[in-house]
Amino acid sequence: MELDRTDRKILALMQRNGRISNLELAEQIGLSPTPCSRRVKRLEESGIIRQHVTLLDADKLGLGIKVIVGVSMDRHTPERFDNFAEQIRQYPEVVECSIVTGQEADFLVTAMLPDMSFFEEFLLGRLTRIEGVTGVHSSFVLRKLIDRTELPLDHI
Repeated sequence: MELDRTDRKILALMQRNGRISNLELAEQIGLSPTPCSRRVKRLEESGIIRQHVTLLDADKLGLGIKVIVGVSMDRHTPERFDNFAEQIRQYPEVVECSIVTGQEADFLVTAMLPDMSFFEEFLLGRLTRIEGVTGVHSSFVLRKLIDRTELPLDHI
């Protein structure tokens, strides 16, 4: 799908404020409400806009520990990786999981946790018990330097 300058403006504004009304969005873009609404609908239907979410403050919800765990597997087979993916999707504290290359880990798992005892149960009671997991390496985030959800659009 081709994105023009107006589409990029819509995406930039909606990334900053997902609750922006169509009327306000149209005014800021310089369109009337109906064409603006059609453009947003087209961006949604194309999958460029995947969903609308509300971002919560983890610290205020008692989730003060962010941990990134590198997970190594015993075999690199589709079945092993599929089983790991199926299991890790069931853990609500996992906010991101990626298959990676270029290091000893096969997966990088990011989790938000309330305290170290919860981390211990997460790591020893569940994560390391997934079939095929042979090693883990945990790194704790001390402080966020950048915490943005907006994707860059300048390259389009």
